[in-house]
Amino acid sequence: MEYNKEIVNRLKRIEGQVRGSIRLLEEQEECKSVVTQLSAIRSAVDRTIALVVSKNLEQCLINDIQEGRETSQAVNDAVELLVKSRK
Repeated sequence: MEYNKEIVNRLKRIEGQVRGSIRLLEEQEECKSVVTQLSAIRSAVDRTIALVVSKNLEQCLINDIQEGRETSQAVNDAVELLVKSRK
């Protein structure tokens, strides 16, 4: 699969958030600030996972349709990836 710059940029932002969280811990910041930052990271990762899965599903469906294959397996695989990411 080909990943676009949007996904890479999202991950770079998440990387910055992780560095910020480490700084908060090193500076002994209050729990609320740390948890808020970690929650934002989790949310950003979840959105990035969804974007990667949706882009992959889109490409798989296009390929399956072009090659005359059934598309239900691609959809099932995408759903399984999303479910797995939430465990």
